[in-house]
Amino acid sequence: MYLKSAALRGTALATVMSASMLLSAPTLAQDAPEADDTRRRDADGEIIVTGGYTIADAIDTATGLGLTIRETPQSVSIITAQRIRDQNLVSIADVVDNAVGVTSETIDDVRNNFYARGFQITNYQIDSVPMAWTLAGGAGETNIDVSIYDRVEIVRGATGLMTGAGEPSASINMVRKQANSIDWTGYADVQYGSWDTVRATADIGGAISADGRVRFRGVARYEQGENFIDVYENEKTVLYGTVEADLTPATEVRAGYSHQIHRPSGVAWGALPTYDSDGNFLDFDRSQTTSAPWTHWNSDNSNLFISAEHDFGNGWRAQVHYNFVRNQQQATLLYFSGFVDPDTGTIGSAYPYKDVGDNRQSSFNGQVNGLVNLFGRDHEIVVGGLHSNLVRDTYTFAPVAGYQATDYPFIGYEGEYPDPGFTDDTTLRVDERVKQTGVYGAVRLNVSDRLKLIGGGRVASWEQRGINYDVPSDFGDDGVFIPYAGALFDLTPNHRLYASYTEIFQPQRELDRNFVQIDPLQGASYEVGLKSAFFNEALQTTIALFRIEQDNVPINSQVAPPSVPGGLPRTTWEVGEGVVSKGFEIEATGEIVPGWNINAGFSLFEAEDADGTDVLTDQPRQLLKLFTTWTPDGGMSPLTIGGGVNYRSRAYQDGSLTLPGGSVITPRFEQGSYALVNLMARYRVTDQLQVQANIENLLDEEYYSQIGFFSQYRWGTPRNVMVGASYVF
Repeated sequence: MYLKSAALRGTALATVMSASMLLSAPTLAQDAPEADDTRRRDADGEIIVTGGYTIADAIDTATGLGLTIRETPQSVSIITAQRIRDQNLVSIADVVDNAVGVTSETIDDVRNNFYARGFQITNYQIDSVPMAWTLAGGAGETNIDVSIYDRVEIVRGATGLMTGAGEPSASINMVRKQANSIDWTGYADVQYGSWDTVRATADIGGAISADGRVRFRGVARYEQGENFIDVYENEKTVLYGTVEADLTPATEVRAGYSHQIHRPSGVAWGALPTYDSDGNFLDFDRSQTTSAPWTHWNSDNSNLFISAEHDFGNGWRAQVHYNFVRNQQQATLLYFSGFVDPDTGTIGSAYPYKDVGDNRQSSFNGQVNGLVNLFGRDHEIVVGGLHSNLVRDTYTFAPVAGYQATDYPFIGYEGEYPDPGFTDDTTLRVDERVKQTGVYGAVRLNVSDRLKLIGGGRVASWEQRGINYDVPSDFGDDGVFIPYAGALFDLTPNHRLYASYTEIFQPQRELDRNFVQIDPLQGASYEVGLKSAFFNEALQTTIALFRIEQDNVPINSQVAPPSVPGGLPRTTWEVGEGVVSKGFEIEATGEIVPGWNINAGFSLFEAEDADGTDVLTDQPRQLLKLFTTWTPDGGMSPLTIGGGVNYRSRAYQDGSLTLPGGSVITPRFEQGSYALVNLMARYRVTDQLQVQANIENLLDEEYYSQIGFFSQYRWGTPRNVMVGASYVF
């Protein structure tokens, strides 16, 4: 059985440069990536170049050595504040949807999974400090608002040197906005769009001491609105503040706090049932709900951070970080499961559910970077360590009435399932403690002016203890060595060959058919490529080839019966040995000519097991991501127009389902290839005031944002529009 497919529209690329749009906002005067235009004249007629799609800053995400993108021997994509603004990206999920080589899977109204090169992304960082998320972002992590971040860095491939245990997919590093402006400046904007969505944002900062040594930066955002799915309503508040102080010319300290309050109601848990009891596909409207108005999935995401950096001189510096993350959720939900009877229109069961979850992680991280002179050349070195403790607790409440309705009317359902009420008695369902410790070191040897070699490794220990819905959650490893090696060779001043190698280690929570946790994932990751720069570094390109070899890979997910009476079905997995994922990626980012910014990338991979059977087929083999903006008159015009297209090739998942009558079907959940076209336009009315508009999914493409998860599917977002105005002060 095939789900609907939607072919790539032949007119997609032709419409990319058409206009239409949104608003977001410039930012502080000294934050170039967020300024109001990429190129304009000041009052004296001088040309000011601000914002863009590339950065000159060094990054620590991959090696900790503080290397630029061209110096890093892995594929790196940066979503700058200018990109976030141009495309009106709101959440981390939005960033992933528009970044090269990565994809997202929308499970329901709250949870998302992210993928790269066929594998799930499990490594996340804030300011290069690793952090843990709940499974699929169940506490709202994948919907964290990006208004508090200056940029998002995505390093594809394994990043075990800096993050420890993890998948060979990618690491996502969110870089916070900093208090680096002495003059008080900022912006405020308001937006309105589809489904009565209203959004207001403010970003302000400046010196709070007369000498400018102590500075403040604050961001606030409020949003409310509805959704294309019936019953759903949303409310979100974001607050962020940071203070930076120069204790001495060589020592800086920084402290801050962020808090996001997310209050969605009428929220779906899971998605739409795919089959009726005869095995026929159920084609629901995109607006069909599986929720009720009394449901909600509240989350509170808090982050307290303190850091200090000291420059010793002669190329040596030290950093220490403390990071406390707390992700809380309180959910009252409704879950429909089973098959729909084609004669009565009823579904197998309706399951009311309520829980309270609290996830707390404390991390201490420190590193020292420096230069060592050997044989007449300076060589970079870094040593560091991380210790983190994560505590997960979840308590559930029993419904007072209507514990689990069977054969509930579903065809024509509009959210009328009654609120059963819940007792005050709680049951501890999740009680997990995760401890991770790692020490790492790396060196970059400047063998010659053209050849650089990078070598290093991490000794990682991981321990998880507890229970997770009656399944023991006890696993871990001590003293696992994760090597890292890289090489870079300059063919010319503008063209650099690179290669990298690292091994893979990832404890896994997935269960086999006996509800036993699968052994840790192990393997190796290889990458070679060419990084180039054009137009005085304004345009940067990458061509990469990669190969990933793995064992103990979870494949062929199946929905197993409940493990406890009255419980929900679970996803169990088979284990793939000798899984190989290989492919290539191409990306171009930057300014082609003054006023014309572009980010374009194409990625392709294949994945097979030791028997040559295709695996990881639920991920599209080909991705095309393109977005571009053009400001006429070499960037001097008050008008900016732009657009792009995101293309995904076919993906599928084979399953096995036993129908109520006892017959077994082996359906194929499939999403055909499709393309989403997005457009924008912005006009600077005055130096302070500008208006912007964005259209997403211009052609109103019908597609699925999730297939096969618990034999369900979910529609992707239809065409939608946002317009707004921004004032800079």
